[in-house]
Amino acid sequence: MKNSIGIVIPAYNPNLKVLERYVKDLEGALHPDLIIVEIDEPDERELNQLEEMSVRIEISDTKRGKGAAITRGFDRLESDILVFVDADGSVPVKSVEKVCNSIGNSSIGLAVGSRRHPDSDVKSHQGNIRKLLGDGFSFISRILLEVKLYDYQCGAKAIERNVWKEVRDDIEREGFSWDIELISVVSAMGHKIEEIPIEWEDQPGSTVKIIPAIIELLNALVSVRMKVTNIKRRMK
Repeated sequence: MKNSIGIVIPAYNPNLKVLERYVKDLEGALHPDLIIVEIDEPDERELNQLEEMSVRIEISDTKRGKGAAITRGFDRLESDILVFVDADGSVPVKSVEKVCNSIGNSSIGLAVGSRRHPDSDVKSHQGNIRKLLGDGFSFISRILLEVKLYDYQCGAKAIERNVWKEVRDDIEREGFSWDIELISVVSAMGHKIEEIPIEWEDQPGSTVKIIPAIIELLNALVSVRMKVTNIKRRMK
């Protein structure tokens, strides 16, 4: 039986034309049971345009952060495979499909899309400063975390539903560092993770503030290491 797919798209001040096209492409390729757009602080114009798309809209009147939006979205899904993608469409649908298939066709618990994998096809890079900081963070993460990946923060990940249920209570981070916590907790609980090379085309207009994001990520590396230690102690 084919695995059902549910998709969460966290959004804050998204490019609605890009998002609408991306949603249509996702529907055409993946045939998801449900696409949820978890949007923070939308204005009336955004809501009106979202209502014209074939998505479920979940609204937060405050800016929760990427992680909180994805967690809330995953909790609402009932599909076999839970997927999140960024609203800017930097990861093309055929790569999202590749990430999903890694879950459906194997014992992989979590599939992580990767821009920095040697086999990835990067059509256009982030700006030089953003790329340098991203590369530096990935390097530090490989040193400090038990899970050795090329790319921890790419906006395309898929997780098997039962794995999500198992790790859910240990997923607490609400911001940009959510990915680090998810990857580390999934691994600490003994589930297999696969890094999937993807196509990537950077999109302008990111709402991520670089310096606060880097500070959050570095702080997360310390707390996540401690959490992994506690999980392993608990599971003995």
